[in-house]
Amino acid sequence: MSKKVQPWSGRFGQPVAELVKRFTASVGFDRRLARHDLDASLAHARMLAERAIISRKDLAAIERGLARVRREIRAGRMAWSLDAEDVHLNIERRLIALVGDAGKRLHTARSRNDQVATDVRLWLRDEIDAVRRLLAKLERRLVAQASRHAALVMPGFTHLQVAQPVTFGHHLLAYFEMFERDRERLAECRRRVNVLPLGAAALAGTGFRIDRGRVARALGFEGVAANSLDAVSDRDFAIEFCACASLVMVHLSRLAEELVLWASPRFGFVRLPERYCTGSSIMPQKKNPDVPELVRGKSGRVFGSLVALLTLMKAQPLAYNRDNQEDKEPLFDAVDTLKGSLAVFEGLVAGMKPVAAAMRAAVLEGHATATDLADYLVRKGVPFRDAHEIVARVVRAADRAGRDLAALPLATLRRFSRAIGADARRVLTPEGSVASRDHVGGTAPAQVRAAAARARKRLAAGS
Repeated sequence: MSKKVQPWSGRFGQPVAELVKRFTASVGFDRRLARHDLDASLAHARMLAERAIISRKDLAAIERGLARVRREIRAGRMAWSLDAEDVHLNIERRLIALVGDAGKRLHTARSRNDQVATDVRLWLRDEIDAVRRLLAKLERRLVAQASRHAALVMPGFTHLQVAQPVTFGHHLLAYFEMFERDRERLAECRRRVNVLPLGAAALAGTGFRIDRGRVARALGFEGVAANSLDAVSDRDFAIEFCACASLVMVHLSRLAEELVLWASPRFGFVRLPERYCTGSSIMPQKKNPDVPELVRGKSGRVFGSLVALLTLMKAQPLAYNRDNQEDKEPLFDAVDTLKGSLAVFEGLVAGMKPVAAAMRAAVLEGHATATDLADYLVRKGVPFRDAHEIVARVVRAADRAGRDLAALPLATLRRFSRAIGADARRVLTPEGSVASRDHVGGTAPAQVRAAAARARKRLAAGS
């Protein structure tokens, strides 16, 4: 290898060993930043020309060369080389081959340190927008299902024990709230991503009279990094994104777990679309919920990316260190895993069908309206703690009789409290129970429909 292959090779008397070249190269994975590297280079070159740091003739050559490189990359004709280490030097070498000395002037007043920080922020900004769109699509599916099934009664659980009746629509809207918080968090994260590092150069800024504000405006950044040391060494934005992504995966995993349970014959609450399930190689009757199981498993990959980035940064002194080359693969994998999981879940949620009879039968198995009977007694003047004790004894009697609380005869109920009248029957039905929760945030069908309408407005306003 020629000594002049690397831009810094004049300092060294020996070429880089082939093993080291392969070990240190990142072009195998950072080439996905190519479009953003071209955009940032173009904005940088135009600023340099405007400030008379390079000539207009050089700018024209650079613009022409970068356009050619862009076409080659889009067409898959770019010859990526390990000798050039990374996406930045590959593009620069190709530019120099195309336009000569003008291409060599492009790197004036910048370093790969601020260059890569800029490229990653540009790339992540686009990916956050894509993730937020995918979240909105999934949320719309949840809202549509919730609207259709606003009055469908099912058991609500605590400790995975039947607790109180809720509606299927209300249950699904709980996930809407989770994903909407995720979308809001990502919007906040995007604002912190959207800060320009370019101009910090290697770590101390540059002696050239650059205009960082012009570059920021050209690239759509909301501001410039205020400290050059921080600009090149900061990876908080990547860690914050992975934290946001991890929360999205937590919420997806929770829903995935419920779908796995609900689709099992022991629950039978939903039927998953067959195109999102697989069979067994040995058991012909199986319809396995592979998609939610895989999403549940893939959450660990995203959590791992977050931990990897935290560990990467925890002991780095200022400013830039080569450790930071290791930020990209975890970040890229977190984005890819999250986007894939959201995309597949949208279709899964859209195609699932609730089984009303199974849900209602399950509500009747666990004395789900016990709290409603206690509340009924309170409205009759019984103190709540006394009402709680009365109903607990009624439940014990129902268990001994092998019947649900709602199925006990009125005469039996009245043995425990003379305050119980015939009108108690209304509150002991699952439908009566959910209808009574008629307040904002409650599970009454009218409230579920109103919540779904509000959700659609929030999606429209935040898209």
